Parts: sequence; structure tokens; C-alpha cells
Amino acid sequence: AVAAAQRAPDARWAAYVSAFDAYVRTDSIVGAATLLMHDGKVVAHHETGFADRALGQHVDTNTIFHWGSITKTLTAIAVMQMVERGRLSLDSRVTDFIPELRRVHDAWGSMDSVTVQMLLSHASGLQGGTWPWTNGRPWEPFEPTTWEQLVAMMPYQELAFKPGARYSYSNPGFIYLARIVEQLTGDPWEAYVQKNIFAPLGLTRSYFNATPWHLAEYRSNNYYVVRDSSALASRVTANGRDFNPGITVPNGGWNAPLTELATYVAFLTNATEDRGPKTEDAAERRRLYETILPHATLEGMWTPRYATDPAVPAGEWEAMSFFVYRKGDATIVGHTGSQAGFRAFFYWNPATRDAVIAAFNTSNEVDERASSRGYSSLREVAWALLR
Repeated sequence: AVAAAQRAPDARWAAYVSAFDAYVRTDSIVGAATLLMHDGKVVAHHETGFADRALGQHVDTNTIFHWGSITKTLTAIAVMQMVERGRLSLDSRVTDFIPELRRVHDAWGSMDSVTVQMLLSHASGLQGGTWPWTNGRPWEPFEPTTWEQLVAMMPYQELAFKPGARYSYSNPGFIYLARIVEQLTGDPWEAYVQKNIFAPLGLTRSYFNATPWHLAEYRSNNYYVVRDSSALASRVTANGRDFNPGITVPNGGWNAPLTELATYVAFLTNATEDRGPKTEDAAERRRLYETILPHATLEGMWTPRYATDPAVPAGEWEAMSFFVYRKGDATIVGHTGSQAGFRAFFYWNPATRDAVIAAFNTSNEVDERASSRGYSSLREVAWALLR
């Protein structure tokens, strides 16, 4: 067991790193990092490029990336903590906590039919984007900045399908879930996550919104590859290290280095060293993990519920805030993230406790189709590490 936990990366890791670097070059990515885990331990890592190109600051193991929608898994765990403690039910009506949602048009009946579980599973019928009206003007906010703005938009929105009928990704659904956590606990969502997830896991370099001063030197800038019309070519433009995600923090506001994501994944995979000697440290870690959320509850969150593409039922499935993939005999769980110029993914195999995490500080908007194809191909290579 000890030998397995300390095993060296094999040829698949070399192939993955080669594919990783090729994608970084092809997509004009300024800086990126990735790591491989087994049984809660980092067994290999790789960094390339710049965290800040203008400053000549290279990406290293301390570099802080933005994790976008991977943040949704934190919101889901916070909700499930409320369920586990008997303060909430998965079948609870969302309008019991957020009556303002009754202003959204529901052609299939009443918004009272939308449940907590539907929000967690992206099956409510709510729209995808938090900010559905924008012309891309420089003065427009990046995202809605206050709850009142979100409420003001509700009478001008409608459900896309009968709640619970199918999957459709929704960002605002997770703002509403966070709002429920706030009402039940009296804590702002960010404070609740800090106290009930970050602190017990020892995630001292994870944060939301503006970067704390003592971590500012490690924060990666973020970049877009855009079309330069005057030169008929593309160019890379920096967006600045910090940006304001507004009211959308619960669906995409987490900032942290890859090492902190690794600690989080160790919790998700229940890596407590229970395959070796049952040391006092391992026993304490098991107790701590169960206090945050019992592993059996986490595993229940990975039960596939809706095919993201009903035409390809053997492909990607939405569970409860996690995506599930069938790859041969392996089941892979994970999530992706994309906000501002940052992109990221993390995946793991619950059976083997192997995991891969990656982050990029650049998005290519010149040829989004080619960029998406390259990103998807890289994820396929990453999944091969977990089988």
C-alpha cells in the first residue's frame, strides 16, 4: 500500500505533459499548471509559462489561479451540510426561502415546483447566464454586483422547460442556493465557506473577491487572445490580476493555488491513509472529513441524474453539482471552470483515488471552436491518467 501511494508517474504522465504543453502553445496560453495525485498525495506536477508576462513572473507551485465554476462544488457541499444537519431537505421548495423567484414566468405552473435538488442538478429550467442582457459596453458590469439587480431581472425571465424535466446549466441557480445557506446560518456565503470548509481543511490561501495583500505577489494575471483588426492577426491582452465577480461569487469566485485544490480533492476522495497503518493522524483526518460532510453523502452527490446530452447517454452526466463520465470500466467525477481569462478542470477516479488538476490563465477568443476542441482533447488525455 505504501509503495502504491508513493508510485512514480508512468508513461501516461509524460504523454499528458506533452499534450498539455502542446495545447498551451497552440492556444497561445500565457501560463498554466497541472498536477497528478494518488491517494491524497501529489505525485507529479508541471508548470509552464508566465503568471504575469509583463513582470516576467513565471508560474510556479505558489501561483494563485481563479477556479471559476469549480466554486459551485463548494456551494453544493454547503447545501448538503444543511441537509445533513436536518436544516434543509433536497425536496424543499426554493421559493420558501426566495419568494422573489415567483416573479419568473413558469409556463408549466408555479415556480413553487422548483426544488433545492433541481438547482443542485441544473434541472430547474432557469437561464444559463447570470447576466443575460449585455452589449459588451466597457461601462457594463462584469456581472451583477448586488442581489437587488438579480431580483430586478426576475420579472423579465422565464423557465426554459418544466422543472426537473432535463439538464440545462444554470449559473444563477447557485446564487439562489447560496442565498438559502445564508438565510439558514446568518452568515454571508463567503464567511460560511471559510468557517465550514476552508478552515477545517487548512486552506489558508483560498479566498474570494480581491486578493489579500499578503498573497498579492502570487496572484496570476489573466489574459484574452483577441483579434487585432488593424494587424489582421491575434494578440494577447492582459485583463488585470483582480476582477469583481459581483453577486456571482457562489458560482465562480474561488481563488487558490493548485496545492489547495489538491487538499480539497484529498477530502473529496476520502484520502485518509486508511490503506496503511491506522495512525492517530489518519484517524483524526477521518473524523475531520466526516465532520465537514460524511463521505457517503459525497458519494451520493456523484450519482448520475441527467445526461447533459440525451443523444449521447454514455457520455457526460450531471449528478448534484458534479459531472460524471464513464470511460471504459472507470467512473470519473469532476468539474470545469471558466471565468474572465481563467480556465480550469479537476477530475478524479473514486475507485483508485487518482486525480488530475489543471489551471490556465488565458482564454482564446479568436477561434473559440478550435480552442474548445483542443481543450476537450486535453481532457481526454487527462482522463487516461485516471484509468
